Amino acid sequence: MSKYYNPQKTRGLFDPTATLPFRISRSKIDLFLECPRCFYLDQRLGVGRPPGYPFSLNSAVDALLKKEFDIHRARQTPHPLMKVYGIDAVPFQHEKLEEWRNALQQGVQYVHEATHLLVRGGIDDVWVNLQGELLVVDYKATSKSGEVSLDADWQIGYKRQVEVYQWLLRNNGFRVSDTAYFVYCNGDADKEAFDAKLEFTVKVIPYTGDASWVDGALGAIRDCLVGERIPQPSPECDYCNYRMAAFALET
Repeated sequence: MSKYYNPQKTRGLFDPTATLPFRISRSKIDLFLECPRCFYLDQRLGVGRPPGYPFSLNSAVDALLKKEFDIHRARQTPHPLMKVYGIDAVPFQHEKLEEWRNALQQGVQYVHEATHLLVRGGIDDVWVNLQGELLVVDYKATSKSGEVSLDADWQIGYKRQVEVYQWLLRNNGFRVSDTAYFVYCNGDADKEAFDAKLEFTVKVIPYTGDASWVDGALGAIRDCLVGERIPQPSPECDYCNYRMAAFALET
């Protein structure tokens, strides 16, 4: 039996007859925008894409950054990076912050009444500026030559990610700035020796988000889920293109 499909699985799958809101994560919204067919197979029929490998180094960087910013959160002082980049803000204090950070259990949640979808997402950090507006913050880690940026086409997923978080926080009653920040850590591979440590340069990149697309995307997701036909694949979906190419040769 393939580990990607369990015919007995019903938990977590969309049921058109269910009365409770259907839980959908920020990453599944992104999956739908990438390929409606892969999304339907995953969320309606229980056939998920092969999982990727865990990015343990990225997780370690995230954990250390959270500890570092939490020190300034407790003191309500700006982090040195905020001073370097001229950001008039401090890490935001809130009783639900740890809940918001836990993507697997809670995250930031909101029931979208028009679609009966419970949208959730695990946020890395939140800052608050002098005007009392919340600033969504996301941590990223990589190792590449040259400066990190948000210019690559594939990084649209990063931008949609913070826009969903902005949408969630606004719908939870918070004033949220359109400006989000990426704390981007770039591992330096040009050192003469490893010496059992990896050094990073850290850059804070502002991004002006526009979450106006979210409501429309949720409506399209609802229409997709209640449909009885598997949607057409996205032309750019590597998974679907591979499956169709393999099937053509096999038959």
